[in-house]
Amino acid sequence: MLRSMFSAISGLHGNQTMMDVIGNNIANVNTVGYKSGRVNFQDIMSQTIHGATAPQAGLGSINPAQIGLGMTVAGIDVLQTQGNLQSTGKTTDMAIQGDGFFIESDGVSTSYTRDGAFDIALDGSLANPASGLKVQGWQADSAGKIDVTQPLTNLVIPIGQRTTALATSNVSLSGNLDAGSTAAVVGPPAVAATTVPTTMTVFDSLGVSHSVKVTFTKSGANAWTWAATSDVADTGIAISGAVPGVNNGTLTYTSGGVFSASTGTLAFTFPDGATSTTPKIDMSAMTQFSGVSQPAGQTDGFTSGTLTTFAVGDAGTLSGVYSNGQTQVLGQIALASFLNSAGLLRSGQNNFSATSASGASNVGMAGTGGRGTVTTGALEMSNVDLATEFTGMITAERGFQANSRVITTSDQMLQTLVSLGQ
Repeated sequence: MLRSMFSAISGLHGNQTMMDVIGNNIANVNTVGYKSGRVNFQDIMSQTIHGATAPQAGLGSINPAQIGLGMTVAGIDVLQTQGNLQSTGKTTDMAIQGDGFFIESDGVSTSYTRDGAFDIALDGSLANPASGLKVQGWQADSAGKIDVTQPLTNLVIPIGQRTTALATSNVSLSGNLDAGSTAAVVGPPAVAATTVPTTMTVFDSLGVSHSVKVTFTKSGANAWTWAATSDVADTGIAISGAVPGVNNGTLTYTSGGVFSASTGTLAFTFPDGATSTTPKIDMSAMTQFSGVSQPAGQTDGFTSGTLTTFAVGDAGTLSGVYSNGQTQVLGQIALASFLNSAGLLRSGQNNFSATSASGASNVGMAGTGGRGTVTTGALEMSNVDLATEFTGMITAERGFQANSRVITTSDQMLQTLVSLGQ
């Protein structure tokens, strides 16, 4: 009878532990990125009354007879299952759909988390505002290129940072020139050549925009000349060859409605102190068909701008959006995966630490290696299922109650036994 009492005590302890885990799960039902725990029980050693015997002398085998001595907690698992995503609309909130973890660091140690409630710290770094831990990844260089072979670093989103201006280095002229246009005729009667204008915007190295007018003139059968001049109101640019009667280049048509040869150069000088430029000219898209003339000019380059906001792609790429309309890659969020994510150690503040059971982290980009994808403007909610927890609570309560009844019943049996000697 004493054995039953001690077995029941172990049952009380085990079901109490189960209730503790359930209570913690329910307490964290609304904790972002929380992963629920589950208790596994196992029996402990048994007292053998007699062992097993093999069949012999016409008798069958005899099974062993053992009395169990109670139970114990075999383990408390962390269920690393996907939680539901909740939209927040906040750009710095991120959630992972998959098995990956965000990587955070305080400069000394590294932590892993599913809690993507991030914000931009005072120094511009992407960080967890509750713990101050900084999100790790790869920062892009000034050209927006990322080298994922480099060590991880704190990701910085420099809101308000100003970019340098980019001078125009390429000019593209495209569109159609009417094949029915006429060239100049001396006369009599004199006929003026058909001219077709278009405008384009070019930028100098200081980011100042200038308006340039390009005029196409029919010079003969299947031949055009073109000239670039600055608008009258724009005194901040000078164009080589842009004087009356002097052309910047020619277009020669052969067959198929396209120009087989295009020649000409452009050279801009800027009295405002900007660097002179000689942009490349591309006229491969110019055509000559019968119809309305519709040439168009496009240029690269842009004025200076400041970083106003950013976006996060499914692969965890941070892209900055500038006030001048330009976008540039700022960095890449790193995600970690583990061979045994259930072996991670809870370290508080929604963080996990790697252990010998989890194995070393496998760091890489989102969308690769089973790490999942990143969703911005959303958070992953707790994976606690209240229906399961309440059911577990009932079974834990009944298990605890039943074990306590074993103790009281064994006590009554002992009391009855003692009363026999009275």
